[in-house]
Amino acid sequence: MKQIYVSGLEPNEVVTTSFLVVQKEIRQKKTGEHYLSLILADRTGEVEAKMWDNVTEVMETFEKDDFIKVKGVAQLYQNRPQFTIHKLRRLDESEADSADFFPCSARDPEEMFTELRATIAGMSNPHLRALLEAIFADPAIAEPYKLAPAAKTIHHAWRSGLIEHVLSLCALCRLAAGHYGKVDIDLLLTGAILHDIGKIEELTFDRSFSYSSSGQLLGHIVIGLRIVDEKLRLVPGFPPKLRLLVEHMLISHHGELEFGSPKVPVFLEALLLHHLDNLDSKVEAMRAAVERDRMTEGDFTSWVHALERVVLKKDKFLSAPDHTDAPAVQSAPSPAGNASPAPAKGSSKPDVHTAPMSDFGSKLQSVLNLEK
Repeated sequence: MKQIYVSGLEPNEVVTTSFLVVQKEIRQKKTGEHYLSLILADRTGEVEAKMWDNVTEVMETFEKDDFIKVKGVAQLYQNRPQFTIHKLRRLDESEADSADFFPCSARDPEEMFTELRATIAGMSNPHLRALLEAIFADPAIAEPYKLAPAAKTIHHAWRSGLIEHVLSLCALCRLAAGHYGKVDIDLLLTGAILHDIGKIEELTFDRSFSYSSSGQLLGHIVIGLRIVDEKLRLVPGFPPKLRLLVEHMLISHHGELEFGSPKVPVFLEALLLHHLDNLDSKVEAMRAAVERDRMTEGDFTSWVHALERVVLKKDKFLSAPDHTDAPAVQSAPSPAGNASPAPAKGSSKPDVHTAPMSDFGSKLQSVLNLEK
């Protein structure tokens, strides 16, 4: 079993541990020598890594998705963690316990699937219930739905992250429907359960998380529409207009055209789905950013691309000593030679002598309302 995980790396501490290779690039220094640029991972997170010396001896001995054992030191580079590798060797499968390397939901996937089935069984709309039952009766859909991540990196990026995200979203849907009223809760829940179903084919997650060929070419929205279309054929009498509403919720859940949705939400349940989905993903992305950013000094994380901002490490900020009693910063003196003359004694204004102005200068001064 691994002794040191990504989350336990400390700056300037030499360690020997093992990782999964998520990304591998062989690059060249200015001298023409090779160096390795890697992304390494275990169940607690990822870390950027570099190997600068003795690279030719090892660079062809391993590939992406291999397990490797490394000796090196973690450091901060441009306020981001980076692991410098001194020694490296590929591990045989028998030397690695997969449970150490793949991030997983804290919840049991079978338990979550049981909760999902109960949500479906509780729907009063027979058409929506029949559609969802037909979808999840198919083991080719149900099994990957239990195990897929919700995203490659942005949010719920761990095994069973998709179903965990969906159940969280279902809870938010119930709260929003109860708060606003006049919401078709069965339609909203159907959108929540199906909005990301295409990710079971868009992403690969046997080892590191990546995009499949169909994921690259089509994306999860198109894949999701295909899955729903196939299963709708098994539900006789499904109302055509209700089908349009379900399909619209799938294609509009990103909310904006520039975010990948071919249509923006145009009815209440579709709008709620978009905003609740965005809320759940952003909250989890912010929480994960703080948890991952242990090595960075200061009260803020490094730049979080998914959120387009840095994030305040609130607990650290609140626990630090309060420096609000520090003396105020004094204004800097004027540069030498540019100091204003002291006002004459008994005068409220400085004695300023101005040179005669041109007509243009006079007009400009008038426009700027600076005449005395």
